[in-house]
Amino acid sequence: MKPVSRSGRFAAGPAADVAAFSESISFDKRLWRQDIRGSIAHATMLRDVGILTARELQDIRGGLGAIGREIEAGTFAWRAELEDVHMNIEAELTRRVAAGAKLHTARSRNDQVALDMRLWLRDEIDGLSTELRDLQAAMVGMGSRHQDVLIPGYTHLQRAQPVWLAHHLLAYVEMLDRDLGRLADARRRANVCPLGSGAIAGTTLPIQRERVAELLGFVDAKGRARVTQNSMDGVSDRDFMVEFAAAAALVAIHLSRLAEDLILWVGSEFGFIRIADAYTTGSSLMPQKKNPDVAELVRGKSGRVVGNLMSLLTLLKGLPMTYNRDLQEDKERVFDTSDTVRASVRLMAAMLDHTEARPEACRAAASDPLLLATDLADYLVNRGMPFRQAHHVVGAVVGMAEKWGKRLDELALADFRSVDAAFGDDVLKVLDLDAAMARRNITGAPGTREVRKQLAAWRRKLGPRR
Repeated sequence: MKPVSRSGRFAAGPAADVAAFSESISFDKRLWRQDIRGSIAHATMLRDVGILTARELQDIRGGLGAIGREIEAGTFAWRAELEDVHMNIEAELTRRVAAGAKLHTARSRNDQVALDMRLWLRDEIDGLSTELRDLQAAMVGMGSRHQDVLIPGYTHLQRAQPVWLAHHLLAYVEMLDRDLGRLADARRRANVCPLGSGAIAGTTLPIQRERVAELLGFVDAKGRARVTQNSMDGVSDRDFMVEFAAAAALVAIHLSRLAEDLILWVGSEFGFIRIADAYTTGSSLMPQKKNPDVAELVRGKSGRVVGNLMSLLTLLKGLPMTYNRDLQEDKERVFDTSDTVRASVRLMAAMLDHTEARPEACRAAASDPLLLATDLADYLVNRGMPFRQAHHVVGAVVGMAEKWGKRLDELALADFRSVDAAFGDDVLKVLDLDAAMARRNITGAPGTREVRKQLAAWRRKLGPRR
């Protein structure tokens, strides 16, 4: 099909290869809801200021509504030669409704696409935030199902100190809560209306930018319209997209870390958990294999989300004011980031709902008395010994036990006292695992009472699962 003329300035349309290279309809058609919504608000404002008649507004609304229903039903004929979602919808509206030719009054595709992306991003942030809360609830649910499961906590991937499994999961709940805060902050800055900026320098027509902002929900907590204050910045700003991509990249990193823990835990060397068959796969060669592919894919997809952020930053770093066609390249990166992160969050929540701990294996690993070596040092501190000295003394005890091939709880009182006379008759009680967990009840610690309190607090905060 022959490309259409771009404007009266040109005698012919672009060459076929240029049209194919420059089209964006293949990916920006997903903005159709936002484009129609923005056009209806813009037309309503044009009627308010007398540029459109009431009948023209009615016709435009009806035409856009019909187009929207066709798009949703999959019967709308997208035309690649019209380049993008904006021109496709406007051209079809104008073909059907004479007043459609007036719709582009006082706006440019420059401020129109900026508007559509802000509207779309608000919706995506709202959806992702809901899904993150559901993932938090899945982790709290798994922790609640396994309140009595102890595992070793690790530093340097070496067994360090015992923690409740729920405490480990709640660490990720806290991470995701910070992610939600960053997304809310990014949404607030995205929630500013750029329409009315025109191509670069606004318009001489008597439009009401605040009216459009109010119609589209670009308002502050008190319901006051929020509009961009500089027309050049209004059409060229993509900070809100970078902020979202950065917040989403951090979500992906947190998901990747969680996935790594699950991958380790499900392996036979750990054996702490079982993941349901529906969230694992087999091997094409080895019939015994049960692979944690969902977790591995979540871990792997974090790389593309980080890459999208880098692409956006690189895209923007050398652009002069104001709009440049380079900015067409922003959408696919943001679309992919949102699609990837939201799918990863949903799958991770579903997998955790179908993951169970293996209490015996967890308890066996957590029962190594070496994990309570720090408790022995604290014991000596409570008996008046400086911590540095206590650390040295307990290290000597550990070395002695290793030399003799014994566990710490297999040493006799005389063995402890042979290292330092400060050890009392009650020293072996320090190595009682359940008692040790009961002692850890300062705020934020993995103590028995504290962890159950935190689980209850998060259940109240998150409410019932949707």
